[in-house]
Amino acid sequence: MSVEKTHDILLKPLPGTVVSPIHVYSDGQQAKIAALLDYVNTITLPESDSYYKWEQRWINRPDTIPRYMRAAKWNLSNAKDRIRKTLEWRRGFKPDLIPPGEVKIESATGKILLSGFDRDGRPIITMYPGNENTKRSPRQVRHLVWWLERAKDLMPPGQESLVIVVDYKTTSLRTNPPINVAREVLKILQDHYVETLGRALVTNLPLILNFFYKGIAPFLDPVTRDKMRFNPDLLSLIPPEHLDARFGGTYNYEFEPETYWNQVVEACRIAPDGTRLPTKDDQELSSEPNPIPALSANPVADAEEKSNTITKSNGVPPAASSEE
Repeated sequence: MSVEKTHDILLKPLPGTVVSPIHVYSDGQQAKIAALLDYVNTITLPESDSYYKWEQRWINRPDTIPRYMRAAKWNLSNAKDRIRKTLEWRRGFKPDLIPPGEVKIESATGKILLSGFDRDGRPIITMYPGNENTKRSPRQVRHLVWWLERAKDLMPPGQESLVIVVDYKTTSLRTNPPINVAREVLKILQDHYVETLGRALVTNLPLILNFFYKGIAPFLDPVTRDKMRFNPDLLSLIPPEHLDARFGGTYNYEFEPETYWNQVVEACRIAPDGTRLPTKDDQELSSEPNPIPALSANPVADAEEKSNTITKSNGVPPAASSEE
């Protein structure tokens, strides 16, 4: 039976989705997280800087400091180096303040779609290189970063990673992104969005484009490489209600550029200048540092408490997993 087409994008996981993984930290790991935060607070911008409040907003996200410690395999010196470089990059690139009007033209053909969630509650970014509509430029990279930021906006409580699906069905040598652009994007993703890629799923890759992945393979770190799957069974990873019909799901989405763009901008509350539209209880721009949550003597109880909070706020209970 055919499913009626829709222009509506999916902004929340299915009810009952178990967000996974939920990271629980030991006392020693908590101490390293706190030490990294102390270090970051010594190298932040002064309050007089116009980007100060946005830098603080990123630093004080509950996942930021722990992600850098996990990416550094709990080596504090390495984590300091990583996060310092990201702070420097963010001050120049300002990924959280990209004005919608700057990158909207890149979205006209639906070459990058943000809609739906996998079975673990990760937002899904689907890329269609065959829909490329612009010439190579820095704006193409900023457009992709825009979507990484929007995916983070839509993550349910407790989720820290996303899924990227790349469909090459209609891609040609002409529309496939140049290797140097792919390398730049990989560097940004691996260096400045650490622990953010949950899965990278590549479908319908033609033999003629194998050289492309051979060209970027040396730039894939082992962690990213381990997360890549070629022609996987998407239904085993994404519920049919959130999997596009072209991949065998029941989500029969029909792209319409204005409807798509407006839904994302409204859901993420992006103002024309790239800042955020206020809400009644909006405290995102507070410059007060968030305390590092301390674990009780019972980590399982901590995870259960977090689970109850997420279930109440989003209807999505999480699963707890400990970090080694």
